[in-house]
Amino acid sequence: MLLLAPLLLAAPARAAGDDHDKLLSWWVQLRPGGAEEARAVVDGPACPLIVSFKGAEERTDAPMTMRAAASADFPMVCSGPVPADAHWSFIAMDKVQGDGFQFELRHAEASAALIRIDPTYMLPGLRPDPQRILVLGDTGCRLKDSLVQACNDPKQWPFAGLAAAAAKLRPDLVIHVGDYLYRETPCPDGNAGCAGSPSGDNWASWSADFFAPGAPLLHAAPWVIVRGNHEDCARSAPGFMRVLGPEPYDGSCPTHLKTYDVPLQGLNLRVMDNADAPDTSVDPSVVPEYAADFAALANAPTPTWLVMHRPIWAAIKGPLGIPVGGNQTMIAALAGKPIPPPVSLMLAGHIHAFETLNYKDSAPPTLLAGNGGDLLDDPPSDLKGTIFQRGDVSVKDGLSVPGFGFLLMTRHGTDWEIDLFDAAGTFERRCMLAGGRIDCPAPPAEKKDG
Repeated sequence: MLLLAPLLLAAPARAAGDDHDKLLSWWVQLRPGGAEEARAVVDGPACPLIVSFKGAEERTDAPMTMRAAASADFPMVCSGPVPADAHWSFIAMDKVQGDGFQFELRHAEASAALIRIDPTYMLPGLRPDPQRILVLGDTGCRLKDSLVQACNDPKQWPFAGLAAAAAKLRPDLVIHVGDYLYRETPCPDGNAGCAGSPSGDNWASWSADFFAPGAPLLHAAPWVIVRGNHEDCARSAPGFMRVLGPEPYDGSCPTHLKTYDVPLQGLNLRVMDNADAPDTSVDPSVVPEYAADFAALANAPTPTWLVMHRPIWAAIKGPLGIPVGGNQTMIAALAGKPIPPPVSLMLAGHIHAFETLNYKDSAPPTLLAGNGGDLLDDPPSDLKGTIFQRGDVSVKDGLSVPGFGFLLMTRHGTDWEIDLFDAAGTFERRCMLAGGRIDCPAPPAEKKDG
């Protein structure tokens, strides 16, 4: 979609009805190859329209198609391409009568706020050279047997406020590094912290854990969706494939999705699915698929960010507080070979903290954004000296910052400024990706240092 956004001066007249209730959720995600695809979850028998304009008069109405039929656990999911040459587009639940829209076109940077026309909804357009990329991950609320998070307490599970604060920063692109659904088992009886919560792989849980609280951010910019280990076939993969999966939905549950590129001007994102790569042991049956994924990186455009859920070399707190880590399956798949040089950054989640890691060896740096809402981890603040079971790579320097939050990466030529925000959207500290490493100067005394 072209980088123009409308300021509507007069919305078309609409008949009263319940169309608003039928459109349960909508967003734009980038498919393999970078095409913009609108998705909608609909409580009803018909998919919405995508209404697009080029200028004030040239209008196209394209019905979205059914991606997945309604089931006992999920409403219907619809999808449709967003015209790349449209000045602006919106979703309409029924035919919009007439062409008498009064509007003026303004550059997106001058007016990036969303404009809602009830019951039609603006679709955010992709800037071909995104300058502001927001990164978050591991956003759901943990309900797993005795491990119970207070989903009803915004301080204990802050994703709704975090998403609203992140949307106000007006990113050009959002990357979610995986793990959306954590409500696996029912809230224990008598637990007020999660009372009333749904659980299991169904729309009620997906809506409560991701789509409803994440709506402001889902409507703010197109998304790159990464599969996490909570979306593996033993957990919520059926729902993930139905609603968020990158490929057409056929009802199957692939254990490993093909890597794909999202090409942008001056940057390529290579999205790798590593949901089935065990961390602490080697699964020989999946090593060949990861070896092939790593070998294919040699043909990626330069520069490429390798975007995945599980990091290859990152840290948690081990015995005596010593940082330890490393995904054993992926390390085995590399077999001592370096990450091919087109990759300039590895972007991941999985560890529930903010981390940066630079390596003594030729590996590109790692940036973790796994602190979006689930119960936090507590890695050491200084990650230098991290011990990996397989000694092919070692950490030169790195740090972690505790607390919930998200990242905003801002382009400066070939370098990227990395701003860390807490869950309320308060700036915490700044790092810089430049010269093949991430540097994070100490924050000013008046700023929080953790």
